[in-house]
Amino acid sequence: KDYSKNRSDLMTYYNVGRLIVEAQGGEARAKYGDRLIIEYSKKLTEELGKGYSVQNLKKMRKFYLLQKSSTLSSQISWSHYTELLKLRNEEEIYYYIKISSMYNLSVRELRDKIKSKEYERLDEETRKKLKENNRDIEYKVRDFIKHPVVLKNKYNAEEISEKYLKHLILEDMDQFLLQLGPGFTYVGNEYKIKIGDRYNYIDLLLFNYIYNCFVVVEFKVTEFKAEHIGQIKKYMSYIDKNLKTVNQDRTIGIVICKKDNEFLIQYCSDDRVYRTTFEISEETLRYVVLNCN
Repeated sequence: KDYSKNRSDLMTYYNVGRLIVEAQGGEARAKYGDRLIIEYSKKLTEELGKGYSVQNLKKMRKFYLLQKSSTLSSQISWSHYTELLKLRNEEEIYYYIKISSMYNLSVRELRDKIKSKEYERLDEETRKKLKENNRDIEYKVRDFIKHPVVLKNKYNAEEISEKYLKHLILEDMDQFLLQLGPGFTYVGNEYKIKIGDRYNYIDLLLFNYIYNCFVVVEFKVTEFKAEHIGQIKKYMSYIDKNLKTVNQDRTIGIVICKKDNEFLIQYCSDDRVYRTTFEISEETLRYVVLNCN
Protein backbone atom coordinates (compact mmCIF):
# COMPACT_ATOMS: atom_id res chain seq x y z
CA LYS A 1 0.00 0.00 0.00
CA ASP A 2 2.80 2.41 0.89
CA TYR A 3 4.55 1.68 -2.41
CA SER A 4 1.33 2.17 -4.39
CA LYS A 5 0.54 5.43 -2.60
CA ASN A 6 4.07 6.73 -3.15
CA ARG A 7 3.92 5.85 -6.85
CA SER A 8 0.55 7.57 -7.11
CA ASP A 9 1.87 10.71 -5.39
CA LEU A 10 4.89 10.83 -7.69
CA MET A 11 2.70 10.48 -10.77
CA THR A 12 0.47 13.29 -9.48
CA TYR A 13 3.44 15.62 -8.91
CA TYR A 14 4.89 14.64 -12.30
CA ASN A 15 1.62 15.54 -14.05
CA VAL A 16 1.31 18.83 -12.16
CA GLY A 17 4.87 19.67 -13.22
CA ARG A 18 4.05 18.75 -16.82
CA LEU A 19 0.97 21.01 -16.86
CA ILE A 20 3.02 23.92 -15.50
CA VAL A 21 5.76 23.47 -18.11
CA GLU A 22 3.26 23.18 -20.95
CA ALA A 23 1.30 26.21 -19.71
CA GLN A 24 4.52 28.22 -19.52
CA GLY A 25 5.26 27.52 -23.13
CA GLY A 26 7.45 24.44 -22.97
CA GLU A 27 10.76 23.45 -21.43
CA ALA A 28 12.71 26.31 -23.00
CA ARG A 29 10.61 28.88 -21.13
CA ALA A 30 9.81 26.84 -18.01
CA LYS A 31 12.54 28.46 -15.93
CA TYR A 32 11.22 31.95 -16.47
CA GLY A 33 8.13 33.72 -15.21
CA ASP A 34 6.53 32.46 -12.02
CA ARG A 35 3.22 34.35 -12.32
CA LEU A 36 1.48 31.24 -13.59
CA ILE A 37 2.82 29.16 -10.69
CA ILE A 38 1.41 31.69 -8.22
CA GLU A 39 -2.00 31.43 -9.89
CA TYR A 40 -1.84 27.62 -9.91
CA SER A 41 -0.84 27.60 -6.27
CA LYS A 42 -3.87 29.64 -5.21
CA LYS A 43 -6.26 27.55 -7.30
CA LEU A 44 -4.93 24.14 -6.26
CA THR A 45 -4.73 25.11 -2.59
CA GLU A 46 -8.37 26.24 -2.67
CA GLU A 47 -9.52 23.07 -4.40
CA LEU A 48 -7.23 20.40 -2.89
CA GLY A 49 -5.80 21.86 0.31
CA LYS A 50 -2.18 22.05 1.50
CA GLY A 51 0.82 20.81 -0.42
CA TYR A 52 0.62 23.10 -3.44
CA SER A 53 2.59 26.11 -2.30
CA VAL A 54 4.56 28.12 -4.84
CA GLN A 55 7.77 26.47 -3.62
CA ASN A 56 6.30 22.97 -3.97
CA LEU A 57 5.01 23.69 -7.46
CA LYS A 58 8.49 24.81 -8.50
CA LYS A 59 9.80 21.47 -7.21
CA MET A 60 7.14 19.61 -9.20
CA ARG A 61 8.15 21.51 -12.31
CA LYS A 62 11.79 20.57 -11.79
CA PHE A 63 10.75 16.98 -11.00
CA TYR A 64 8.98 16.74 -14.35
CA LEU A 65 11.97 18.14 -16.23
CA LEU A 66 14.25 15.61 -14.54
CA GLN A 67 11.85 12.77 -15.27
CA LYS A 68 11.85 13.69 -18.94
CA SER A 69 15.61 13.23 -19.27
CA SER A 70 15.88 10.05 -17.19
CA THR A 71 13.63 7.41 -15.66
CA LEU A 72 13.44 8.22 -11.96
CA SER A 73 12.87 5.68 -9.25
CA SER A 74 9.48 5.17 -7.61
CA GLN A 75 11.22 3.22 -4.84
CA ILE A 76 12.08 6.46 -3.06
CA SER A 77 9.56 8.94 -1.71
CA TRP A 78 8.65 12.52 -2.55
CA SER A 79 10.45 13.51 0.67
CA HIS A 80 13.65 12.08 -0.85
CA TYR A 81 13.08 13.99 -4.07
CA THR A 82 12.42 17.17 -2.09
CA GLU A 83 15.96 16.92 -0.71
CA LEU A 84 17.43 16.09 -4.11
CA LEU A 85 15.66 18.85 -6.01
CA LYS A 86 17.63 21.39 -3.98
CA LEU A 87 20.74 20.30 -5.90
CA ARG A 88 21.71 21.96 -9.18
CA ASN A 89 23.84 19.22 -10.73
CA GLU A 90 21.63 16.65 -12.46
CA GLU A 91 24.36 13.97 -12.50
CA GLU A 92 24.67 14.42 -8.74
CA ILE A 93 20.89 14.02 -8.33
CA TYR A 94 20.89 10.79 -10.39
CA TYR A 95 23.74 9.41 -8.28
CA TYR A 96 21.86 9.97 -5.01
CA ILE A 97 18.68 8.51 -6.53
CA LYS A 98 20.67 5.38 -7.43
CA ILE A 99 22.23 4.84 -4.02
CA SER A 100 18.99 5.73 -2.19
CA SER A 101 17.24 2.94 -4.07
CA MET A 102 20.18 0.53 -3.78
CA TYR A 103 20.62 0.93 -0.01
CA ASN A 104 17.01 1.82 0.95
CA LEU A 105 18.24 5.06 2.51
CA SER A 106 15.97 7.01 4.82
CA VAL A 107 15.56 10.73 4.15
CA ARG A 108 17.87 11.46 7.08
CA GLU A 109 20.55 9.09 5.75
CA LEU A 110 20.27 10.67 2.31
CA ARG A 111 20.56 14.14 3.83
CA ASP A 112 23.72 13.08 5.68
CA LYS A 113 25.29 11.78 2.46
CA ILE A 114 24.52 15.02 0.64
CA LYS A 115 25.90 17.04 3.55
CA SER A 116 29.12 15.00 3.50
CA LYS A 117 29.46 15.75 -0.26
CA GLU A 118 29.65 12.06 -1.11
CA TYR A 119 29.18 12.62 -4.84
CA GLU A 120 32.04 15.11 -4.91
CA ARG A 121 34.26 12.52 -3.21
CA LEU A 122 33.88 10.06 -6.06
CA ASP A 123 36.79 9.55 -8.43
CA GLU A 124 36.64 11.84 -11.47
CA GLU A 125 36.62 8.85 -13.83
CA THR A 126 33.63 7.40 -11.96
CA ARG A 127 31.68 10.64 -12.41
CA LYS A 128 32.36 10.48 -16.14
CA LYS A 129 31.04 6.91 -16.25
CA LEU A 130 27.92 7.87 -14.30
CA LYS A 131 27.35 10.82 -16.61
CA GLU A 132 27.43 8.56 -19.68
CA ASN A 133 24.83 6.33 -17.98
CA ASN A 134 25.78 3.39 -20.23
CA ARG A 135 24.79 -0.04 -18.95
CA ASP A 136 27.67 -1.63 -20.88
CA ILE A 137 30.28 0.32 -18.88
CA GLU A 138 32.24 -1.96 -16.56
CA TYR A 139 32.59 -0.55 -13.06
CA LYS A 140 35.52 -1.56 -10.87
CA VAL A 141 36.02 -1.68 -7.11
CA ARG A 142 37.87 1.63 -7.16
CA ASP A 143 34.98 3.49 -8.79
CA PHE A 144 32.78 3.86 -5.72
CA ILE A 145 35.43 4.24 -3.02
CA LYS A 146 35.02 7.76 -1.64
CA HIS A 147 37.81 10.33 -1.75
CA PRO A 148 37.82 10.87 1.15
CA VAL A 149 35.64 8.41 3.03
CA VAL A 150 34.29 10.11 6.17
CA LEU A 151 34.15 8.71 9.70
CA LYS A 152 32.91 10.49 12.79
CA ASN A 153 35.66 11.19 15.28
CA LYS A 154 33.30 10.49 18.17
CA TYR A 155 35.79 11.14 20.96
CA ASN A 156 37.46 14.21 19.38
CA ALA A 157 40.92 12.70 19.70
CA GLU A 158 43.69 15.14 18.85
CA GLU A 159 46.07 12.39 17.72
CA ILE A 160 44.98 9.42 15.65
CA SER A 161 46.80 6.13 16.16
CA GLU A 162 46.29 3.02 14.07
CA LYS A 163 44.55 1.43 17.04
CA TYR A 164 42.15 4.36 17.38
CA LEU A 165 41.48 4.42 13.64
CA LYS A 166 40.54 0.72 13.73
CA HIS A 167 38.36 1.37 16.78
CA LEU A 168 36.35 4.05 14.97
CA ILE A 169 35.82 1.81 11.96
CA LEU A 170 34.84 -1.26 14.00
CA GLU A 171 32.34 0.81 16.02
CA ASP A 172 30.49 1.78 12.83
CA MET A 173 31.41 -1.02 10.43
CA ASP A 174 28.18 -0.82 8.41
CA GLN A 175 28.78 2.83 7.55
CA PHE A 176 32.42 2.15 6.69
CA LEU A 177 31.47 -0.66 4.29
CA LEU A 178 28.82 1.49 2.60
CA GLN A 179 31.36 4.22 1.96
CA LEU A 180 33.74 1.76 0.33
CA GLY A 181 31.01 0.95 -2.16
CA PRO A 182 28.52 -1.81 -2.97
CA GLY A 183 29.07 -5.46 -2.07
CA PHE A 184 31.58 -5.25 0.78
CA THR A 185 31.13 -7.65 3.72
CA TYR A 186 33.09 -8.12 6.93
CA VAL A 187 35.30 -11.19 7.44
CA GLY A 188 37.51 -10.26 10.41
CA ASN A 189 39.90 -7.76 12.01
CA GLU A 190 43.44 -8.55 13.13
CA TYR A 191 43.04 -11.59 10.91
CA LYS A 192 45.82 -14.01 11.82
CA ILE A 193 47.90 -15.68 9.11
CA LYS A 194 51.14 -17.64 9.33
CA ILE A 195 53.94 -16.97 6.87
CA GLY A 196 56.87 -19.29 7.46
CA ASP A 197 57.34 -19.60 11.21
CA ARG A 198 55.90 -16.16 12.01
CA TYR A 199 52.35 -15.00 12.60
CA ASN A 200 51.11 -11.86 10.84
CA TYR A 201 47.89 -9.94 11.40
CA ILE A 202 45.84 -8.34 8.62
CA ASP A 203 44.21 -5.14 9.95
CA LEU A 204 40.90 -5.86 8.24
CA LEU A 205 39.80 -8.65 5.92
CA LEU A 206 36.67 -8.12 3.79
CA PHE A 207 34.95 -9.88 0.94
CA ASN A 208 33.13 -8.25 -1.97
CA TYR A 209 30.30 -10.45 -3.23
CA ILE A 210 29.73 -8.36 -6.37
CA TYR A 211 33.34 -8.57 -7.56
CA ASN A 212 33.73 -12.02 -6.00
CA CYS A 213 37.05 -11.37 -4.27
CA PHE A 214 38.67 -10.96 -0.85
CA VAL A 215 39.78 -7.46 0.17
CA VAL A 216 42.78 -6.81 2.44
CA VAL A 217 42.69 -3.44 4.25
CA GLU A 218 45.72 -1.95 6.04
CA PHE A 219 45.75 1.23 8.18
CA LYS A 220 48.78 3.54 8.35
CA VAL A 221 49.05 6.84 10.23
CA THR A 222 52.16 7.89 8.30
CA GLU A 223 52.87 9.06 4.77
CA PHE A 224 52.33 6.49 2.04
CA LYS A 225 55.52 4.41 1.70
CA ALA A 226 56.82 1.78 -0.69
CA GLU A 227 56.94 -0.82 2.08
CA HIS A 228 53.19 -0.47 2.55
CA ILE A 229 52.71 -1.87 -0.95
CA GLY A 230 55.14 -4.70 -0.28
CA GLN A 231 53.38 -5.60 2.96
CA ILE A 232 49.85 -5.61 1.58
CA LYS A 233 50.84 -7.52 -1.57
CA LYS A 234 52.36 -10.19 0.67
CA TYR A 235 49.05 -10.51 2.54
CA MET A 236 47.11 -10.53 -0.73
CA SER A 237 49.29 -13.35 -2.07
CA TYR A 238 48.71 -15.35 1.11
CA ILE A 239 44.93 -14.97 0.81
CA ASP A 240 45.07 -15.95 -2.88
CA LYS A 241 47.04 -19.09 -2.05
CA ASN A 242 45.27 -20.19 1.13
CA LEU A 243 41.69 -18.76 1.17
CA LYS A 244 40.69 -17.96 -2.41
CA THR A 245 38.82 -20.69 -4.24
CA VAL A 246 39.17 -21.44 -7.95
CA ASN A 247 35.89 -19.69 -8.77
CA GLN A 248 36.86 -16.42 -7.02
CA ASP A 249 38.82 -13.50 -8.47
CA ARG A 250 42.21 -12.42 -7.16
CA THR A 251 42.41 -10.50 -3.89
CA ILE A 252 42.60 -6.69 -3.92
CA GLY A 253 44.20 -4.41 -1.31
CA ILE A 254 43.31 -1.06 0.25
CA VAL A 255 45.89 1.03 2.15
CA ILE A 256 44.62 3.89 4.34
CA CYS A 257 47.37 6.46 5.06
CA LYS A 258 47.76 9.89 6.61
CA LYS A 259 49.47 11.52 3.64
CA ASP A 260 49.78 10.72 -0.05
CA ASN A 261 53.07 10.50 -1.93
CA GLU A 262 52.49 11.41 -5.58
CA PHE A 263 56.14 10.83 -6.57
CA LEU A 264 56.14 7.31 -5.17
CA ILE A 265 52.78 6.46 -6.72
CA GLN A 266 54.24 6.90 -10.21
CA TYR A 267 56.29 3.75 -9.64
CA CYS A 268 53.45 1.67 -8.25
CA SER A 269 52.15 -0.57 -11.03
CA ASP A 270 49.78 -3.02 -9.33
CA ASP A 271 46.23 -1.97 -10.22
CA ARG A 272 44.82 -4.30 -7.55
CA VAL A 273 46.13 -2.06 -4.74
CA TYR A 274 44.21 1.09 -3.80
CA ARG A 275 45.44 3.98 -1.66
CA THR A 276 44.06 6.65 0.66
CA THR A 277 44.96 9.53 2.98
CA PHE A 278 43.05 10.80 6.00
CA GLU A 279 42.40 14.21 7.49
CA ILE A 280 41.24 15.08 10.97
CA SER A 281 38.85 17.76 12.19
CA GLU A 282 37.05 18.29 15.48
CA GLU A 283 33.89 16.62 14.17
CA THR A 284 35.09 14.09 11.64
CA LEU A 285 37.94 11.83 10.71
CA ARG A 286 38.46 11.72 6.97
CA TYR A 287 40.44 9.20 5.03
CA VAL A 288 40.81 8.52 1.35
CA VAL A 289 41.33 5.10 -0.15
CA LEU A 290 44.68 5.19 -1.99
CA ASN A 291 44.66 3.93 -5.52
CA CYS A 292 47.90 2.62 -6.95
CA ASN A 293 47.74 2.08 -10.72
